[in-house]
Amino acid sequence: MQAPPAILILIPYFGSLPWYFPYFLHSCKHNPTIDVLIFSDTKEQHQLPDNVRIVHTTLDDIRRLATDKLGLKVCIDSPYKLCDFKPAYGLIFEDYTKDYDFWAISDIDVIYGDLRSFFTPDLLTAHDFINVRHDYTTGCFMLIRNNATMKQLFRRSRDHEKVFTSKPYLGFDELNFKHCELNEGKQLQDIVTDIECFTHLVKHAAQNKEINAHFDFILIEGVPGRIRYSGGQIIYNNQFEAALYHLYWLKRAWRPRRAITTIPDTYFISPTRIYHKHRKKTYDVQE
Repeated sequence: MQAPPAILILIPYFGSLPWYFPYFLHSCKHNPTIDVLIFSDTKEQHQLPDNVRIVHTTLDDIRRLATDKLGLKVCIDSPYKLCDFKPAYGLIFEDYTKDYDFWAISDIDVIYGDLRSFFTPDLLTAHDFINVRHDYTTGCFMLIRNNATMKQLFRRSRDHEKVFTSKPYLGFDELNFKHCELNEGKQLQDIVTDIECFTHLVKHAAQNKEINAHFDFILIEGVPGRIRYSGGQIIYNNQFEAALYHLYWLKRAWRPRRAITTIPDTYFISPTRIYHKHRKKTYDVQE
């Protein structure tokens, strides 16, 4: 049987690792055929799954690497600014992606479900770009073919040099903070942004049939509750399976009182916290 296309997830993260990092690692363990590379200055010790590796580096090192690979004197004064560089990770980190068919952008405030059940060999073979939302490119996770066209796609933005050399984060990886306008029903072509973003580039290249792009809503965001993680799967409301859960809002609503050391293979996510045991009233699961 032919091996599925090889995937490498690229994640720079600098500073103290957050309380939810063990949940991220636990979900990586349940995706053993997908490799994860974390660039970090952490000195913390974590038991890493076999498919996760930490490259110990500094933000200054990444700045120098990006300057060299992009041919620009880039501005990366804070870890958050790295989000603008996500569309260029395939070029910046090309020395690490040589043996992979796809590279992925991701954050660590996510819990992966069964990724291979969504990113099937047929889907990967047919597409150059796979997104976990239907409307705009998602900085929390997107999957990109490892070829010259996709590594250089970010350069098609008339604003990419401005983005990479300016100090503030400009939302280049997504839609320049104009997500709400899409949610309100506006069409992408009717939304005015200060910069030409990665969403524009991918959609335009797909419309011109230069690339094949797949946009689908396969993640859970917000704090809906009724989420169960079980044996590598994320299930919402006992009915729908998701590729991943983005903790963007939950991590602001809850912080455990003590460090989490052991994570069971089944746990539950309510609107306000994560439970390791099923609690019907607070979890509000529909039986």
